[in-house]
Amino acid sequence: MHFARLLRAAGMRVGPDRVIDCVRALEIAGAHQFPLRRDDWYCTMSAVLLSRQEQRPIFDQAFRIFWRDPKLAERMMSLMLPQAYGRTPKPEQQQSQRLTDALFSQKTESPETERLELEARLTFSSREILSRMDFDTMSAAELAEAKKMLAELRLPLPLIRTRRFRAHRSGRRLDLRKTLRESLREGGDMIPLVRAAPTELHPPLVVLCDISGSMNPYSRIFLHFLHAITNDRDRVVVFVFGTRLTNITRQLRHRDVDVAMAKVADAIKDWSGGTRIGASLREFNFKWGRRVLAQNACVLLVSDGLDREAGEGLGEEMERLAKSCRYLVWLNPLLRYDKFEARPAGVRAMLPHVDLFRPVHNLKTLVDLAKALNAPATDRNQEKRAWR
Repeated sequence: MHFARLLRAAGMRVGPDRVIDCVRALEIAGAHQFPLRRDDWYCTMSAVLLSRQEQRPIFDQAFRIFWRDPKLAERMMSLMLPQAYGRTPKPEQQQSQRLTDALFSQKTESPETERLELEARLTFSSREILSRMDFDTMSAAELAEAKKMLAELRLPLPLIRTRRFRAHRSGRRLDLRKTLRESLREGGDMIPLVRAAPTELHPPLVVLCDISGSMNPYSRIFLHFLHAITNDRDRVVVFVFGTRLTNITRQLRHRDVDVAMAKVADAIKDWSGGTRIGASLREFNFKWGRRVLAQNACVLLVSDGLDREAGEGLGEEMERLAKSCRYLVWLNPLLRYDKFEARPAGVRAMLPHVDLFRPVHNLKTLVDLAKALNAPATDRNQEKRAWR
């Protein structure tokens, strides 16, 4: 039971049902061979408590530490302390750090202290202050709390009517094919009318995120938001660009956010470098536009508009992108300044072709973005006329 608590604190989903099944499995295994060897304990417990192969590194480390002599526990935990691994730690190292946090939290904090800390941390006032705080000014603890809040955010898009029809009792159109098929079941004596209504679906979502040096404090935290969106709904495609374009949709599909971020970091070769917005959009329009912009897709462009090439060819590519999607939303962290002016050449080239121009520098702006995308088209048009 205590070992299951440790696994649960390290992020694994181990409920009471699995603990009971594990005890029964150990009893069955012990009936044939008693006492059980250490390898038998490991194989039996891992077969019951593990549900995915990605959980095995955490389970192996927890098993080695927990089932040691208590006097050696501190020595083993000292080997798991965080070390300097470079800019991007490996998934195994991040999982080790997660297990270390779980061990020390259980050892040093009492349940009463944890409960009081949780209540103090989740109060409305602290959440309200954190939601209005700029990502660039957050401490490490505040960024960790912000990432937890980002995992709970969703980005609802309004349903759009398609040209396909589905059977519906109150539909205004007759489905002749299904009507004739239903009449054959009755031998043609009776013809039940099958009505159809237009199908409504959420449009696809395409995200183009700038990961240049000027966007570094915001792109890293925004990727956690994109991870939550990608795992929450279908038909989401995410690209990042600096000096080149990279598709990271497959990497963000991983359920574990730590492993997903590590895979994203391995896939990106131009992190925190220069910015070539025009060349990246040209590559997207040429290679990916027809694949991902079908069915009235909505495009989110996350960038500050500071182009290394001074906006060369950017206006033409933005115009083509805007005409290929349902609506184009530009999220710019520079809008957090009240005296922001469209002086850079890249900003002036991009601005005439976007449908919405909004800031993205804290949690509140992301919540407002979800409300704006779910608003009626008339409200979006009024907002567009206001900022233009």
